[in-house]
Order: sequence, then structure tokens, then C-alpha cells
Amino acid sequence: MNFQDLRSFLETLKSRGLLIEIGSPVSTHLEAASILAQNDGTAVLLSNIKEHPGFMVAGGIGSRRDHFALALGVPSDRLLFSMKEALEHPSEPEILQTAPWMEEEASSLEELPFLKHWPGDAGAYSTASVMFLMTPEGENASFHRLLRLDGKRMVARLVEGRGAHRAWISAEGDIPIAIAIGLPPHILLAASMSPPGWLFEMHLANALSPTPLVEAPISRIPVPAAAEIVIEGRLTHQMEKEGPFVDLTGTMDIVRLQPVIEVDAIHHRKSPIYQALLPGMKEHRLLMGMPREPTIFEAVSKVAKCTNVYITPGGCSWLHAVVQIEKQQPEDGRNAGLAAFEGHPSLKHVAVVDDDVDIFSIEDVEWAIATRFQADRDLIIRSNMPSSSLDPSAKHVPGEKSKGSKMIIDATIPWDTPTGPSSPEDFERIIKA
Repeated sequence: MNFQDLRSFLETLKSRGLLIEIGSPVSTHLEAASILAQNDGTAVLLSNIKEHPGFMVAGGIGSRRDHFALALGVPSDRLLFSMKEALEHPSEPEILQTAPWMEEEASSLEELPFLKHWPGDAGAYSTASVMFLMTPEGENASFHRLLRLDGKRMVARLVEGRGAHRAWISAEGDIPIAIAIGLPPHILLAASMSPPGWLFEMHLANALSPTPLVEAPISRIPVPAAAEIVIEGRLTHQMEKEGPFVDLTGTMDIVRLQPVIEVDAIHHRKSPIYQALLPGMKEHRLLMGMPREPTIFEAVSKVAKCTNVYITPGGCSWLHAVVQIEKQQPEDGRNAGLAAFEGHPSLKHVAVVDDDVDIFSIEDVEWAIATRFQADRDLIIRSNMPSSSLDPSAKHVPGEKSKGSKMIIDATIPWDTPTGPSSPEDFERIIKA
């Protein structure tokens, strides 16, 4: 069966001049991450890793919307609708008997090129790792950063309330898991999408592009045949400190007690490509933020005619969004902004614009704010609202939901009659920037 893997996508990027290849010796201790940071927004392949001969490290694979569009075969401004289609029409993957990641074995985690990303980090982390496990609701695949403790143990950051955490707190004993590293963009995107608990993320991946699965030999958990590395183990109830760690906003996350993973086996391809995801940079932000665009679109569509949504990089691809609507009622802009917070509760600020505004252009959005918005009329503020734990300016109390203020900028053309503005020519763009 033909399917897209990381290697074939790297070849596609290379053929289009979108891949930087570095063959000089590079260390996993800060140096590799430094190179990725210097080339943020570009795919990079490091083929000579000092501490790990035979391994390559790839990063920045999903650091541009264009890369995901290329992988899915759609224009970049239509990515939202590809994700929406996958959520509405998931597809069950084919199960294969073998996969390239079964070619070789490693005996220790210390054979894998986990990276020390930033000087203040607690140690060497795996950050592009997707964990597969069974939850009470069904199969689950999700990203988790993994701090390597030694050759056989890691600490996993489990975000409270999500599928893996719910499974962990409800289990009396160890939970069998499989961790896949080295995946193509469509699988990375699907693993980031947080669908309803009953829907397996790999059914979304298969709807985006063929994603056959293979059962891991020990755990019997289905994982993508496309993976470069598969780690099998058990999520235990032993606890160790995890963090500090530079997170999405580029600020330092706190130290927490988190569960330990005991490793039972490590499988990998010949000459494997280890996938790195640089914390706090463009790829991290896109994989966090883009999957929230269809949920915002769905929520806004219940109250207005939504035409597109963009979670902006300047808002860490998490805290800010632009919502585009075709205005049909005077209060559509306000209502769309309020609904956006329902679609993405971590959202902090949202700008609502008309459908003649290019939401992917900050200049165009700023133009709409400059010409169509008045603060005393079109600014909506909600105080003491549930907020994102990733917002360093919010109020954070241990054991409680973070709290902060939310803001809507209604930058749609103001209507002073039930059917539209009485002087529409005042808001027409004669010259488009």
C-alpha cells in the first residue's frame, strides 16, 4: 500500500527547495535546537548527530501552513475545511501486518537523540512524540512531551482533563502504551485535533491521507506504519518531577509531579529519522493552534455566517484569532466573537471582520480595525473568565482554573439600520492595500 511517510514528505520539500540539509557534526545538547531556531519556519534535516551515529534529526516539518497544505494537496487558506471534512467524515484505516519501523531494535532510550532544547529545560526531551493508548472511551492518540530520566524511563506531561489523563486517573494499574516518533504532517495534524472522545485521531488522519496502522508487537496497540521509531511501554502511577520546560508562549512552564513511563521495547527503521519539534516556535504553535480553527468555525456558524477563521502566530497561535463572517444582522459581529470563545475556551482576544478582509494579512485586519471599529461602540470585554494556563499574564491559582479577561474587537462594518449601513460608501475600499 502506498502511503505518505516522513521520508517521502522530506523528499517533496527537497524537490521544491524547501528543505535545508546540514551534514556537519551537530550535538543534541542545545546545538541542534539552536540550528532549528535559527531556521524557524523552514524544514531542516541534520544528518550527522555527534552522539548518535546512524540517526538523523528532522525539524520544522510543520512550521509553515504551506507545508500542511502541500501534504494535503489543498490551498493554505482552505486547511480549516480539510480538517472540518475529516471531523465530519472520519475513515477507518487499513491494518497491515508489518511496517518499516520493525526493522531494528534499540536497547536504551539513551540511544535515541532526544534534544536538550533550551538552557533552562530540565533535561533532554522528546517533543514530537505521539502516544497511543486505550481509554475508557476508545483508542486515543495525542502529543505529550517526554523527559528522559534514564535508559528505561521517561516522565510524560499529561494535560489535566484530556483523554490520556482521564485514562490514567481511572486506571488502577499500569496502562500499556506505544509512542510513535517521526511522522508525516497529516498524522501530526490529526493527533493535534482533539476530537470527541469516542473518535480515534487516526480515523481523522486516514480521512486526510491514507494512514495504515500496524499493531505494536508487545502492547498490540495500533500505530502508524509510517512511523520512524516506536517505543512500547507502560504508563505507571510512579511520579517524578517534570519541568521546567519552555512552552508554547516562549515562557517557562512550571515543575509538576507527572507519571513515569517504563519502557519495554524500542523499534526503529534502518538509519532512522528522529523528529524534533522546537518548543515555543512556529511548528509548535501551528500544531497547537490550527486544529482549533474548525472548532471555532463550527461554534461561530451557529450564530452567524462564518466564512473562515485564523488563529494568529502573533497570539502564540493559541490566544488570538481573526474570525471572518458574511454579516447578515446588526449584532453578528458581537455574537460571532462571543461564540468564538465557546469554540476555543483558551482564546483571549478575537477580531471579527467582514468577508472582504484577508484574515491572513495582519495589515488587512489592522485596516479593518482602523476604519470600521470604534472602541466605545465595538469593544466587548468580559472579566474574570476561565483562561488559558499558557497565558503568563492570567491569574493562576494551584488547583484552580486560570482566570483572565477576554476581548472582542468587532471590526465589521457597523449597521445603523436593520438591513445594513445607511451610508455603505463610507466603508468601501477604493484602493485595496
